Amino acid sequence: MPSQQYSPVRRLAARIRLNATRMVAIQGFGYLGQALSSAEIFATLFGGGVLRRGRDRFILSAGHYVIALYAVAAEVGLLDPAELATYGRDGTRLEAIGSERTPLVDLVCGSLGQGLSAAVGFALAAHLAGEERSTFVLLSDGEMEEGQVWEAAMFAAHQRSRMGRLVAVIDANNSQVDGPVSSVTTLEPLADKWRAFGWQALEVDGHDVPALAQALQRPSGEAPLVLIARTSCLGRLRCLPTSLDAHFLKLDEPLRVALEQELTRELAGADA
Repeated sequence: MPSQQYSPVRRLAARIRLNATRMVAIQGFGYLGQALSSAEIFATLFGGGVLRRGRDRFILSAGHYVIALYAVAAEVGLLDPAELATYGRDGTRLEAIGSERTPLVDLVCGSLGQGLSAAVGFALAAHLAGEERSTFVLLSDGEMEEGQVWEAAMFAAHQRSRMGRLVAVIDANNSQVDGPVSSVTTLEPLADKWRAFGWQALEVDGHDVPALAQALQRPSGEAPLVLIARTSCLGRLRCLPTSLDAHFLKLDEPLRVALEQELTRELAGADA
């Protein structure tokens, strides 16, 4: 597929980052890094023809990634864009950390590590009901430190003939609350671990829209698929110092202005 055909998805990713920046600016701090790292993932899933609305299932395992969900939902007609201004405020339905009350998708998990278990349940139920639907679940690499993830992975592999429509996408941005994932718990070689559990495993640059799209648009397989998307929690944005704690980012006015300016330029160049 010609590169220019991916321009709308790249533009959507830039809009996700811009929306998320403005949402975090409401309080001056928040989970911006998660939106910066996963923008292309959400753009490809929701704007790249991967998720079939009304048919496929989507589970968001890491609840603090919900900022990216709101940001993309406002761009694809699932959410009134004006509602983004309520993000994180008292009484809003757009909570800063998602929960079972979060709208828009099939399930958002507050506690880390639970989403894959839920996704396996959705996929198994669809198979038993004879429904032609896929199940997608987004996890973070920090979640791989949770034992429940690997229990679910083991069960899914045991049910492999029923799990051909299950796709787990890992935002591998090497960031968690205690610091870089690599400094807390050794996960690598991550793809080999999933293969050892009986999964198909692919690894791509998580900011490369064509690579994401080609990996996610696949026919039903004979085993569940995990896609490890290698990303940067600073979104590879030049205006963000590498010294920033991107897991929970403090956004002062000069940094907000710099972000908006760079993202505006990115939007202008998305069709190039």
